Amino acid sequence: MCQHQPQCPAADCSDREAARTVAHHPEQGWSLLCNGVLLFDDTGELLPDGRIIAPHRPLDSGRITKAA
Repeated sequence: MCQHQPQCPAADCSDREAARTVAHHPEQGWSLLCNGVLLFDDTGELLPDGRIIAPHRPLDSGRITKAA
């Protein structure tokens, strides 16, 4: 699918999210990447072959709550 040089990662590669965005719909919560992956705001993905990748946000370990 990708016509970029160098080519974007394929949909079955682990770095597939690095592909360029061809359509972005923040009001609906998704973007279409040039490799055919639908990337959702919650970090879930729908691959071109119909496979679903569950959301994989990193754990929020950066916040520390201190007692008063």
